[in-house]
Amino acid sequence: MNDTMSKQSAAWSRDDFEARLREQGKAYHIHHPFNVMLNTGKATPDQVRGWVANRFSYQVAIPVKDAAVLSNCPDRDVRRRWIQRILDHDGFEFGATKDEGGIEAWIRLGIATGLTREEITDFRHVIPAVQFAVDAYVNFARRAPWQEAVCSSLTELFAPEIHRQRLATWPEHYPWIAAEGLQYFRNRVTQARRDVEQGLEVTLDYFNTEVLQKRALDILKFKLDVLWAMNDAMATAYGVNA
Repeated sequence: MNDTMSKQSAAWSRDDFEARLREQGKAYHIHHPFNVMLNTGKATPDQVRGWVANRFSYQVAIPVKDAAVLSNCPDRDVRRRWIQRILDHDGFEFGATKDEGGIEAWIRLGIATGLTREEITDFRHVIPAVQFAVDAYVNFARRAPWQEAVCSSLTELFAPEIHRQRLATWPEHYPWIAAEGLQYFRNRVTQARRDVEQGLEVTLDYFNTEVLQKRALDILKFKLDVLWAMNDAMATAYGVNA
């Protein structure tokens, strides 16, 4: 193989690969018109409640997705760290230590917006297209190699910013939402940052050839598309205010 062909097929450096992964943030749903509407205070109470109710289907799917990663992963060290994600969302009780978890925090967000616990947890408001997108993500995690499922979680690279935006703007724009209802966003600012470290480490280690690195970008795009499609469905159902 000549030098030209070798250069064309060489893998990117870890720094370059990470930069290309982070560059995908331009397609993160923080930029979707429906989410922009939410974070700029233009959403009606019904639109906020619709978003919270539909996102609940995604919230409850996260630990299911993470359980799929664990079930497919033979690496004990990875499992010992990854299991924290399930505890973060489902909650836990070990002796005197108890944490109700992110799913309960999301239910409390819904209650703070005026929804009842029952109408959140029975999924009555969930749009079929939203559920379809969520199911596609979980099914991918179940069937893909565990490293690919880990890679798909890297939308967390961009999550702290969206949570910071909500914490910065929602109290002013939506004073009718009780402050304690925003605890989920506070928790995820630090949790997502920790999760990114592990997911990025696995991805940079495993996807170490040109073919695999391009595959990783495709996987991340798929996950970004899932989140974008959920917002498309909500925008269609609830509208977007200019």
